[in-house]
This record gives sequence, structure tokens and C-alpha cells, in this order.
Amino acid sequence: MGSAAADALAGRGARMLGLDRFPLPHAHGSSHGRSRVIREAYFEHPLYVPLVRRAYELWHELERDCGTALLTRTGLVSLGPPGSDVVDGARRSAREHGIAHENLSADAVRARWPALQVRDGEEALYETRAGLLAVEECLRALHARARRRGAELHAEEPVLEWRAAGDGVEVHTARATYAAGAAVVSAGSWAATLLPELALPLQVERQVVHWFAPAPGSPPLTAERCPIVLWQHAPDGVFYTTPDTGHGLKGAQHHGGPLVSPDSVAPPGLEDEAASRALLARLLPAAAGPLLDARTCLYTNAPDGHFVVDRHPRHPQVIVASPCSGHGFKFATALGEVLADLAAGRPSTFDLGPFSLSRLGG
Repeated sequence: MGSAAADALAGRGARMLGLDRFPLPHAHGSSHGRSRVIREAYFEHPLYVPLVRRAYELWHELERDCGTALLTRTGLVSLGPPGSDVVDGARRSAREHGIAHENLSADAVRARWPALQVRDGEEALYETRAGLLAVEECLRALHARARRRGAELHAEEPVLEWRAAGDGVEVHTARATYAAGAAVVSAGSWAATLLPELALPLQVERQVVHWFAPAPGSPPLTAERCPIVLWQHAPDGVFYTTPDTGHGLKGAQHHGGPLVSPDSVAPPGLEDEAASRALLARLLPAAAGPLLDARTCLYTNAPDGHFVVDRHPRHPQVIVASPCSGHGFKFATALGEVLADLAAGRPSTFDLGPFSLSRLGG
């Protein structure tokens, strides 16, 4: 969100400084791991659909500007038992916003994608527009364009503290002190640390993502053989897989990981791999070959699972844009535009009410 906001502000001619405590890009959050899913029939809530539609437009614009393919269309299957959140929620968004989709029975899913082991009684919704964003390439493209537009980006320069200074802000880092008319705080898992006065009820969740080679004798599960799958396997459990794009099939649990401090995160372990393998054995046994890679990912979650995008209640020149509760990357370009509006003192064209700080007591 910070990278996209820097790019959007620089594109409007603002004098822009971006600060990050880590190298650019980095693996200390939710913006790494080769790919991120982008989907339109949004099961979390229909209110996200207009925002993700704008994000699609802006990702394509970034592709044209940087001359690099960033978004690969693969299609997506939302799968679960009758009444599951992922299927019913996706169907609600699709109907409210006129999104092209197919409702599929278990037999129809088996016929189209034989690798998926679907139980009798499960149902699915298929959307064709969904796909994968090349996450690190997206960030590099945003950084490169922001710099071309005049932004100054400082990596490995941690922010130690900030304070309101009249109508502006003063930011102290490990290297210097900066003054600005406005600030956007998009610090992910460190949001609560940089905004202690708000006492934000945020929790940081450790997730582990794995990449598996095909099982012996099985061909790679490319998008043609199996699209992205969001599978609700229990009342509160969602497991997702993304097609093999040359690095193996990617799979991970969506939510449900242990709570951690962002400054002390355990690396992937054998228990993590065993949990993913157990779910793959149930859903996609053809993918459960040798482990190729594993990475940790941090979800910074609000209690209701929605975003936080709002002005600081006491300092309106400070814009808060964290957390994204584990599902935010796809929206980065659109939220960058929103944050640029707020930093410039303009109202957003989107309804930000559901993302307010006040709902959290902030």
C-alpha cells in the first residue's frame, strides 16, 4: 500500500518521500512469495468489488507503463459444502455486481478438473477473470515508476517515531528527521508499534506457504489442468492453491496460523509442511510431490477481518492504511489512489466507512 501510495502521489506531482525499514522489496510481510491472487467475486463482502475492479484497471495500466506482464489470468474455483462462506459469499458478490460466473456441482467440477478430489454434495463457483499477480515484479514496477515520477524512496531506514507539527508531521528515522505536510502510515505488522496512541486491537498471524512438485507420474498442475482453488474444508478453514507457473504448485492455509510478534517469526518447519500435505492429500493428491520451497507470511488482522483505511482521529494529516487482514495485496493500486486522495485532503470516491478506525475504538 505504501509503494502504491508513493507512486500515486508522485504521479500527481507531489514531493514524495517513502521510508521502509527493510530492503525493497522484502519478505517481512504479505508482499512476497512470487504470486498473489486477484479475484472479483469477492467472498469476504460485496463492498470490495468496486475497489478490486479499479485495481484491475490500474494493474493493467502499470503493465503498459512498465512493459512487463504482471497479471496472469487463470480462473478461480471457490469450493465448499452447501452454505460455505467462500461459495455463498462469492455468489452474493457476483449477483450484486453482475460478475460473470458459473455455479457448478461436484460432478461438474470433477468432469472439468479431474485432479480435484471433490466430495459428493460440495458445490463450486467458477470465475474466469481471476488470476495471479507477480508480486515482487509488481512492487519493482511501482518503485521504478514512482522514482521516474520524482519520488524519493529510502530502503533500510526505520522510522523511530513521528509527531504532529502544526498542520504537518515530523518523522524521525535512524538516519534523519523529515518534515512533511502529510504522512501515510502503511506499516503492516508494525502499525500498532508506530501508532501506540490508537491502541489498535491488531493481531499478527504467522502463515506458511509451500510449493510442491507434482506427485511421481503426474504432470505439473498448470492453470489449464487446475485453476486457483479456494477450498473451505471446515466451518472456519480455507485452504488455497495456485497453479504451477514454473516453481511448483503453491498451497497454504488462509488464516488460522499462530499469533506472533513480527520481530520474532519462526521459519517454516516440518509441522507446517505436514499440515499442508494433509490438506493436499484430500484436495489435490496429484500435487503432493517433493517440497520445493516454503516461506513465512504475516497477516496483520483487524478483529472483523476488514481493512483499516482512515485519517488519524486527532491528526487528520496522518493517514492510516493497515492492516489488510491477509487479503489486501490485490487492492494495492486502487488503495494507493485512495491514499493519495486522502493525503491531498480530498474525499475518496469509494465508501471507506467499513474501514474506519472508529469501528475498532480508535
